[in-house]
Parts: sequence; structure tokens; C-alpha cells
Amino acid sequence: MRLLLQQRPLAGEAPRFVQLQLQQDLLGSWELLRESGQTGGRSTLRRTLYHDHASAVAALEKERDALLRKGFQLVFAKGDQVPNGMTA
Repeated sequence: MRLLLQQRPLAGEAPRFVQLQLQQDLLGSWELLRESGQTGGRSTLRRTLYHDHASAVAALEKERDALLRKGFQLVFAKGDQVPNGMTA
């Protein structure tokens, strides 16, 4: 599952983005990857490990909702189980 959110840029700035990706590791745990930065610039990657799928999806939804409240807009959603039926 992958979500890409973008924030409208201020005058003369590149837009900020956050990409949330949920993937299973080789041992059966789930990773929530959060990449953020400015388009065309540096980005940071944060990785959080969850033992089960349900808690990983809950964390992704919580992160997504916080970003939407901050003014980010969903521009891309991909995956078999996009949370709460969201589409771009």
C-alpha cells in the first residue's frame, strides 16, 4: 500500500511531499515507511516496525489523517487495501 500526499507550495518554493508506504518484511512483520521532503530536494526516510497488519494500517491511517489536517492533499494511492476506500 502506498500513499503520496503533497502540500501546496508558497510562492517561489517547491512543493513539500510525504509518501507513506506499508510493506511486509521477510520475517512477517510490517514496516511503515515515511519519506518526506521537498520535490527536487533532499528527503528523509523514517521506518517503523509493527508486529501485525492491523496495527500497521492503523498507524498509516493516523499519519495520513494528521497530514490532511496540516493541509496536505492526497495525490496518489495504490494498493490492494487502500484504507477507508480513499482514492486519489
